[in-house]
Amino acid sequence: MWLRIKRILSNKTVMLRLAFTLFILLVIRIGSHITVPLFDTAAITAFMASSGSFVAILNNFSGQALERFSILALGISPYITASIAIQLLQMVVPSFKELSEQGESGKAKLNQITRYLAIGLAFIQGFALIIGISTNGSVLVPSLEASAVENYRYFFYVYMALVMTGGTALAIWLADLITKKGVGNGTSMLIVAGIVTSLPTMWTTLWTKYITNGGGGWDIVFFMLIIALYFGILLGVVYMQIAVRKIPVQYANRQGKSDSNIPMKINSAGVIPVIFAQTILSIPLTVVGFSGNSTTGVSGWLNSIFNYQQPIGFILYVLLIIVFSFFYSFLTINPEKIAENLSKSNAYVPGIRPGQDTKDFVAKLLFKITVIGTVYLVVLAVLPVLTAIVFGFTGTEAQAITLGGTSLLIIVGVAIETTQQVETDASQAEYSGIFK
Repeated sequence: MWLRIKRILSNKTVMLRLAFTLFILLVIRIGSHITVPLFDTAAITAFMASSGSFVAILNNFSGQALERFSILALGISPYITASIAIQLLQMVVPSFKELSEQGESGKAKLNQITRYLAIGLAFIQGFALIIGISTNGSVLVPSLEASAVENYRYFFYVYMALVMTGGTALAIWLADLITKKGVGNGTSMLIVAGIVTSLPTMWTTLWTKYITNGGGGWDIVFFMLIIALYFGILLGVVYMQIAVRKIPVQYANRQGKSDSNIPMKINSAGVIPVIFAQTILSIPLTVVGFSGNSTTGVSGWLNSIFNYQQPIGFILYVLLIIVFSFFYSFLTINPEKIAENLSKSNAYVPGIRPGQDTKDFVAKLLFKITVIGTVYLVVLAVLPVLTAIVFGFTGTEAQAITLGGTSLLIIVGVAIETTQQVETDASQAEYSGIFK
């Protein structure tokens, strides 16, 4: 381990890329404190206090930029939504499918379409958010409220939405800079940076609840128990993220035992199923949040069905994770392509005939692995809800204290991928130096 760290620290190229990434993240943190002009931040505070958990999720992903209503309040989330939409459209729109099969040029066109869609979604989300907040009163600063320009408030709303759209465009550009000149995937790094900034709030809330305001004795025991549970879940997530099932492969033109294999991750779908489920549930909950009343009428009905902290919403949330987990696993790993590639390489799985038998074997194995991965995702996704009930977290406590959940999965997944990339870059630079 220390040799690996020494190799990374001694590599100037890798260290420069790390420094560049940290600089971009610093720019993002500074931007998250720049408030949208003309907006009264007291309005967003009141809105978040009365809204559901979907707003808290957006706030965590943006690094608390939403609660400050900064120019980066939407963060990179519109780009993620657009990316998911384009991936799904590739399955139903022939032109998109053709672009995905045209190599780098096709990917570049799809990426451009994704960016345009993300900018459009950013404006729609920003404007809808401002309108929703204004249902309980105006969102303009008091000095404007008292003047004649109140008659043109919707013009200012459009202006604010354009500023937030510009913030999203800036976030997408900075994410691309990290991908090209820094370490890791830029989009993932921005999300993780936003999530990590919420961790001090979690520990501060726990300390205040059990130590500062606690009565000693059992409160200290609960505090230590929660810490142990958190790190236990963290270790479990790390183990499941790196766990793979290797399919042995033998080449017909090679004699003796072969060490070749096809690694299949236990959680091949990653965090995508949970994000899909939360995105679908957040759409009707957004309408509920904008109505200002989530207990009566149609809003109360929607809240009881789509809020995963309610019994029906909880069941729907779990079902969506299961469906999307199987859907995305078989989308990313195609048993037919694996069997075809093995045949072209004159390779086979020992004991399995090439062709259809290999395809069926891979499909059955992928199904079994996906069952394990889906159970893992469901348990991890519902842990924050269950622990909130067990330990009695309510209101802002439940939003701040999350044991497990999507956030931890994203942090661990991105950390593992980034570490592997940094080690690979350091090793490549070391090997290339031998021939210089």
